[in-house]
Parts: sequence; C-alpha cells; structure tokens
Amino acid sequence: MATQMNPQIRAALQRGVVIPACPLALTAQRTLDERRQRAVLRYYNAAGAGGVAVGVHTTQFAIRDPKIGLFEPVLKLTAEEMDRADARRGEPLIRVAGICGRTQQAVAEATLVRRLGYHAGLLSLAAMKDAGDDEMLAHCRAVAEVIPVVGFYLQAAVGGRVLPYSFWRRFAEIENVVAIKMAPFNRYHTVDVVRTVAEAGREDIALYTGNDDNIVMDLLTPYRFRAGEKTVERRIVGGLLGHWAVWTRKAVELLEECHAIVRDGGAVPAEMLRRNIEVTDSNAAFFDAANGFAGCIAGLHEVLRRQGLLEGLWCLDPHETLSPGQAAEIDRVYRAYPHLNDDAFVHEHRDEWLRG
Repeated sequence: MATQMNPQIRAALQRGVVIPACPLALTAQRTLDERRQRAVLRYYNAAGAGGVAVGVHTTQFAIRDPKIGLFEPVLKLTAEEMDRADARRGEPLIRVAGICGRTQQAVAEATLVRRLGYHAGLLSLAAMKDAGDDEMLAHCRAVAEVIPVVGFYLQAAVGGRVLPYSFWRRFAEIENVVAIKMAPFNRYHTVDVVRTVAEAGREDIALYTGNDDNIVMDLLTPYRFRAGEKTVERRIVGGLLGHWAVWTRKAVELLEECHAIVRDGGAVPAEMLRRNIEVTDSNAAFFDAANGFAGCIAGLHEVLRRQGLLEGLWCLDPHETLSPGQAAEIDRVYRAYPHLNDDAFVHEHRDEWLRG
C-alpha cells in the first residue's frame, strides 16, 4: 500500500516553503566531508527553509555509483540532521529525496528513501527519454505506489525532455502526486503544467518553481484558466531550487515577501520586477548559464566556500569545476547585488554549525 503524506507536512507543502536542493560536501580526497555536510544542513534550517531535497542534481547523481556508494550514507546523514532540527521546531521539515533511473531502480530508490523517513520522492524522468507517454506514466504510478511523488519537469538543456500537456494531464490523475516542480526554463511549458493541474481539479497538488531564470515572477504570477463552467486560479507557492542552496536566508525573506504581496492582492511593486532580474542575473553566474550550465554545481560550491561552509569546490568528477570566467561573474553579482547575499548571517553562526 502506498505511503500517504503526513497531513501536517502536506499542509506546509501546499502553503509554500523554501526547499534548497542540497549540495554534496567533499574533502580534497573526494570523500564525504560529514562535518561540513551537516553544517550546510544546519545552515538551511537556521535560515528558515521549510525542507531539504537531497539525492538530487546538486547532490551529484554519481553518489548512486556502487563504486562511490554515497547515496544511502548521505540520505541517512540528512535524515539525522532533520531529526535533530525537528526536535526543536514546532513544524517538521519537509524531506524530499531524488529518485532516478528506469522503473526497477526508481522503485528500489523509493523503497529506500521511504524506509529512511523521507516524505516524498522528486521523480526524475531523465532515464525515460526514449519512452512513450504510456510507459512513463506506468513508471510514475509504480513509484507513487511506494511513496508520495513530486513531479519534475526538467529543462532539455540539462537532460530533460519536452513533456506535452497530454502527459501532464494524465500525470495529474495519479492520486499520490503531491507536488510538481516546474523547471523547463520555458514559459509555454510552465503554463502547460499549471493549466493541467487547474483543469484536473487537483487543488491538493502544490506547485513549485524550479525555473531559475524566473523565480520571483513565478511566485507572484496568478495563473487563471477555465475549467468546465468555472474559472480556476492557481499559484506557484514555493521553490525547490539549487539556486536556493546558497544565500538561503535571503531566499526565505524573498518568499515571505512574495506571499505577503499575494495576500494583499494589490499590484506587484516595481521593486519586485527589478528583483526578478537581479536574482536571475545572480543565478546566471552561479549556474554558469554562459557555458551551458557546465559549472552549475561548482558555482554553488564556490559561494558556500566563500562563506566558509565548504572547504573547496571538489566534485566527484575531478573534471567538474568552475568554467573560465565564472569566478569573475560571481564576483560581479556579489558587487552588484549585496542585498541578496546572506554572508553576515552565515558568518555569525558558521562556527556553531561546524561544531560536532
């Protein structure tokens, strides 16, 4: 029988929270740096994030390689830190784990992450690039029979595929789908997903942005459609983002500001239009948009290294590092948008997070 999401967790997911996609802390020998991995997780909790996603792209998919063998250890360590955080919180953190591969692998991963206490699986369809809609939907249903599913629309530039309205319309009929992360970096495709959920009448599916090129406006835009005889409005309520793995305290403040604007129901201030571009420009530097996102993981590591949370930029692949000019771009956005970084907050608490 499928595991259902705890109502308290689901309410938080539907309200909308910051969910950083957690990077992997490594030593110079490219082994797990447990102390710094825990420090990064403590940073997210102290910053006010509502959950964490682990085993996802920013955690590096290679952790699943049997020769590396870090998938289960990293998930266990993350669960331990979230247990510790939950003991001090009034509301538990949302625990999301990435699920990859063809159906046999995906179901096995879903079974593991459920056993480790995760609330939902972020389901990548990258391994199903050559599958038809029927096969992909059967795959999604098989995983949803094990654990609540967060759908994932990944941009084609980094391994995703175009998924038509017809796919998402049937996907929205899967009972144990609890959210969808939209990251196609494409307004047409994003609208397809939101319209699907609206027309399917699935008010219980939370919509999250992964569109790093449009974060602020995604959070402020009303999506209004006709569904039968009535008009339905849906909003993207939160973000599950690699971008929010850095400058996380400011991301929490940003989401709170967006929620307040939506509640007030007035016009979107011009300042937020400017902020949208500032955040997008910062993301371009972190994620190395100029080089087809080749340095996206290393770029996040570089910000965390500058803050003293990571020791270095090391990735599991020794060839994966900053692109030429990327460090200078990160310098530039630091100078241009000092109000977006949370370096002072990190400096104040970093030693505490690194202890024990």
